[in-house]
Amino acid sequence: MGEFGQALMNAATLIVSFDGDFLGIVGLSLRVSLSAVLIACIIGFPLGALLALSRFPGRGAAVAVLNALMGLPPVVVGLIVFLLLSRAGPFGVLGLLFTPTAMIIAQTILVTPIIAALTRQTVTDLWAEYGEQLRSLGATRADTIATLLWDGRFSLTTIVLAGFGRAIAEVGAVMIVGGNIDNVTRVMTTAIALETSKGDLEMALGLGIVLLVLALAVNGVSQAIAAGASRASQQAVRA
Repeated sequence: MGEFGQALMNAATLIVSFDGDFLGIVGLSLRVSLSAVLIACIIGFPLGALLALSRFPGRGAAVAVLNALMGLPPVVVGLIVFLLLSRAGPFGVLGLLFTPTAMIIAQTILVTPIIAALTRQTVTDLWAEYGEQLRSLGATRADTIATLLWDGRFSLTTIVLAGFGRAIAEVGAVMIVGGNIDNVTRVMTTAIALETSKGDLEMALGLGIVLLVLALAVNGVSQAIAAGASRASQQAVRA
């Protein structure tokens, strides 16, 4: 217990001392995850909205596949991206393997189905509520999508935070395609795994604390947004 307490104190010291290596790992983690979430939103928002509003043969199967992709095994995604970016793969000439870009690609593949599937459900609910009004106003498909996405902005923000939580905690895929190279592709999750195996509990605990703080912050922001949306809805009903 004494050894653990000492390691915890050293981890806290590492955090408050703004150690260069420590901050580099945290910074790369945030850069990779935020980039992946941004790309996933650019793809997932319109894709989810289109699935919600479109009617075509096989739509049910497409929705089922999209929902199933929310549970993609990270190591499988990592393996697929690895094969695509390796020298023998179709994109090997780009030299992206074992770079932050490869990690962003893997995280984007993991997060996009989550963003798209939850957006589809949100837009479906909004369309059921406002569809008749939008049709009576003669709104085009593009106008309808833009209107519903804006009206559901609070829910969509929560969806974005859920995607970020998924990305920042990812270890399997980024380990495979990033290689956990010091000062190049080492992020918080892969560093924790490495430092724990080496017995460097101070670094592992310090990074673990930061991950926990980020998780709590994301959860807190999500709850605050949900509470704000609920209050806004109640005020609109009273008005």
